Amino acid sequence: MSIGKQTLRMTPEAARKALYEPGTDGALRNAVWCQAISEAQREKSRRESDTWRLLAVWLGLPGLYRTIHRIERRLAADRADLEGEAVLALLEALDTTDPESADAGSRLVKTAVNQLWAYASRSRREVPVVDIAAVAAAYQARIPLETEPVTAEGWELHITPPPRDEGLAATLRFTESRVQREGERLGALAQCAGLPHLVFRARRHANAARIGTLVLRSPEAER
Repeated sequence: MSIGKQTLRMTPEAARKALYEPGTDGALRNAVWCQAISEAQREKSRRESDTWRLLAVWLGLPGLYRTIHRIERRLAADRADLEGEAVLALLEALDTTDPESADAGSRLVKTAVNQLWAYASRSRREVPVVDIAAVAAAYQARIPLETEPVTAEGWELHITPPPRDEGLAATLRFTESRVQREGERLGALAQCAGLPHLVFRARRHANAARIGTLVLRSPEAER
């Protein structure tokens, strides 16, 4: 890069250090930004490799670290998403920044910072929705044939959508009525007490009137 009539060669690490290290000469900082931005714009217009564009983004990222940290802390945003958006913001800002301006680097970083805050604001208003395509594909998936016949007393479980490699796609919830649960409990007690026929004859239909109460107790229970 050239500073006045002087030509200076710098490594990428040295150039980045010169941009953010306190006490760096302003002329050196402007020269670094001028060459990085101008070469990046020239590289895109010629459709060449993205070496200079990647270098310019790498040089500009430290200027966005504080903004990324603030958004992550205030809005509980995902840091990986913010870092990806920061790269995109710098790439877009490269196309509109004048490399010959005295504050080209500041303009580049500021433009990217504004775009990063705009992204965070949009993301905060977004509401997650169900993946309709995935749900439709799950419903259309064929259920494999059972290798063993299902008996009349058994249960057959179908999960929609089907499980993926990482586990079930949804939480399973089994519900039953209080009357059914109480009936099953009394039936189990009657079976243990040897009174299944008596309980069967004494069962009451939903619309029938109650004529008495049957209480089952174990022999050791207090009376």
